[in-house]
Amino acid sequence: MAATAPTQRLPHPRSRFKLTRVERRKLAIGLAFISPWIVGFVVFLAYPIYYSFRLGFTQYTGFGEPEWIGLANYREMWDDRLFWTSLWNTLYYTGLSIPIGMVVAMFLALAMNRRVPEIPFYRAAFYLPSLLPLFALSFIFLALLDPQRGILSTVLSWFGVEPINWFGDPAYAKLALVMLAQLGAGQTALIFLAGLKAIPLSLYDAAEIDGAGPWRKFWNVTIPLMTPVILYNLILGLSAGLQVFTQAYIITNGGPANATTFYVYYLYNNAFRYSRFGYASAMAWVLFIISFVLAVAVFRLASKRVHYEIS
Repeated sequence: MAATAPTQRLPHPRSRFKLTRVERRKLAIGLAFISPWIVGFVVFLAYPIYYSFRLGFTQYTGFGEPEWIGLANYREMWDDRLFWTSLWNTLYYTGLSIPIGMVVAMFLALAMNRRVPEIPFYRAAFYLPSLLPLFALSFIFLALLDPQRGILSTVLSWFGVEPINWFGDPAYAKLALVMLAQLGAGQTALIFLAGLKAIPLSLYDAAEIDGAGPWRKFWNVTIPLMTPVILYNLILGLSAGLQVFTQAYIITNGGPANATTFYVYYLYNNAFRYSRFGYASAMAWVLFIISFVLAVAVFRLASKRVHYEIS
């Protein structure tokens, strides 16, 4: 009679998570090393996120205790005409500044990818405006576009063009801020330049053998292989565009006629000028949802158009 093999007893599910004394000691040491990050995450990120979410359902002026009002802030937002104006201004600015910025940055990257001795100087010159604080660039741009003494108005006067009140006319105010955004195109251009450097030159040689000209090589070789970099800059531009604030705060103060009252600027006014922290918190969460939906849409659309490998 054959002997039966002894059955192997499986460990109890709870025993899998039991740590030995040495393992507990190592875990405690590891937690001690990352404790500054954990404290910073809880204090400066997790708790403010929770508190702002809770504050969005209250009426709070910054003094006393918040008064719970439920969805009243969100219902008021639906009927707030200035809220919709600020949202439209922000989407208009984002939808215009991102494609223009992409084209300008790609053009600069292609120019900086040329093999000429002066390229290091041009790279530094194009990147220099990105190092300046945005508020400093805003003051510089305000002086450049001054309708009376600005350099641009002086140049246009040479061609018989009347001075344009860029920041005092609702028809031009947002366009002027879009122009200001292009001063930071040098930083995006350097990212594009890094992507261009990663494209093998053999692909251009093969395309040239097949009879492709400069435009065909750019469209069929450069653009497909640059799609991951384009997606990266697109997400960064989307985030920056939806949070535009400094330019409107310094240059136009939301005017003229609320033409540059962007979403974050209106949120700032509600929180720190009108002392409506509950309403401002609700606006912040709406902006988060809009940003999340747009980011998901961009990734969905880019899933079949972004080429991460050379095939």
